[in-house]
Order: sequence, then structure tokens, then C-alpha cells
Amino acid sequence: MSLRRILALSAVVAATVGYAASAVAPAASAAAPATGWVRCANLSPGSPAVETYLLAFANSAKPLPPLGVSYGHVSNYRAVSVGEYSVAFRPVGAPASSPPVVSANFMVSAGMTYTLASVGPATSRRIEVLKDQMAVPSGSALVRVIQASLKMDQVTVTYGADVLAQQLAFGAVTSYVSVPPGTQTVAFSAAGEQAEMPVTLAAASAHTIVVLDTASGLSVDTFTDAAGSSRAPVGGAATGFGGMAPRAAPGLAPWLATLAAGLLLMTVGVLGLRRYRRTAILRG
Repeated sequence: MSLRRILALSAVVAATVGYAASAVAPAASAAAPATGWVRCANLSPGSPAVETYLLAFANSAKPLPPLGVSYGHVSNYRAVSVGEYSVAFRPVGAPASSPPVVSANFMVSAGMTYTLASVGPATSRRIEVLKDQMAVPSGSALVRVIQASLKMDQVTVTYGADVLAQQLAFGAVTSYVSVPPGTQTVAFSAAGEQAEMPVTLAAASAHTIVVLDTASGLSVDTFTDAAGSSRAPVGGAATGFGGMAPRAAPGLAPWLATLAAGLLLMTVGVLGLRRYRRTAILRG
């Protein structure tokens, strides 16, 4: 084969390899599964600690490992694939096949975050599927309130001079409201009882304030939904499905690059060999 043909063939192959490599990366990115985030909260007064089970309808044989949450607590966010799920709360230590104390079905959409909150008295729980706010204006903070106190039927909650909830009934959830960031006093009042606590909210953050029952009366706690300017949820993310969550396959680009490098070396070798032979003939 002539040198001209070798060079032409190498150029064609290199161009083909370059085109294929550029096409592989976008295709792999487009094939990546869409993701949402889910966390669970136990806000049912008088209930024991529970374990929460998440099960995807598309993969019912592989439930997510259960997470334990006691009253007044919330789990970290988990990253899950989009689709329809069921969530079940069971007493800690109960078999996964046992009847749940409360359950619900819900849908996970791409890029959305959810809190699955068990609310209501222990004898008649229900699950509220709450959409959490991640995008927050840089100069403000977002706050919502969950009334999880059974001792007081209606509670009023303020943040500094801002009224977050007026006569909020047990089991109710407010929408997010915008408040100035910084340190303010959160006060709540009900029939015959009043309490307050300082709370610091960072700019561009979102929070959930929860009114809870305690042995001595009422208390208030805060959950962070989004921190700073990040759109990613706060808290750890699980891979899900017992390690069976889809993973990105190794790309073809490294192999194509290796092939292109091999062709280049072959061309250089052929050129070097031809020059060596010409030099040897001339010397001879």
C-alpha cells in the first residue's frame, strides 16, 4: 500500500473515531436516570419509633433499606429514581412483611424533593406527602410550619414580627413564606401556654418549623430543607434498591481514543520505515 493511501485511510479512521467519541458522551448523559429526593418524618404524638420502608413499583423485589425515625425526628434525604412508590411505617424491629401502622403511595418527579410525614394521633395516622422547596431567593429565607402537637388543638407561631401561622390546627401544614434571614425569636402560643426560642436562618435557605408535644408541654424544632444557594437537598443520599440503582456504564470514548492513538503510531512507524529503507538504498 502506498504512503498516500495509508495517510488517507488514517485520516478517515481518525475523523470517524473523533465523531463517535463526541457522540458517545452526550448519549450517555441523556441515558442517565432522572432522580428525586425523599425523606421521612415521624410527627405522630404518642407513637413509638418506627422504621420507614420505601418500595418502587418498578422494582418491588428490592425495597430500600429501612430507616428508623422517632417522634419529632426526620431522616436524611435519599436519592431515588423517578416513578411511583409506596411508603410504609412499621414499629422498630417488626418484620418487613408485617402490616404497617400507616402507608401511602406517591409519585417522585425528576428534580423534586419530598417529605413523607406521618401526622395525626397514633390511633389514626395519615401520611402527608409534602413538596419541599429547594430554590430560595438569595436575600431571604423560606419557612413553613407543621402543627404536630396533640395537646394544643390550635397554635399561633411567629418569627420575629412575622406571623407564620395563625390558630393552626393539629396536623395542618402551612405553605412556605419568605422571611428575612438572620437570628430571630420563634414564639408559639396556644390556650394557656406560650414559649419561644431563638432561631438562626441563613440567606437562601429553607426550613420547616415543627410544633411538638413534650412531657412538660410544647416545644418547637426546625428541619433544614435547603441550605445556602445549593439546589441539592440537605442530608445524605442513598443509592437505593440495595445497591441495584442504575449506574453509568463505562463510556466508549477511552477505547476510541486508544484506537486513534494506535492508528497514529502505526502511521508514524510506516513513515519511519520507508525513510529508513530509502536511506539504506541511497547508501548502498
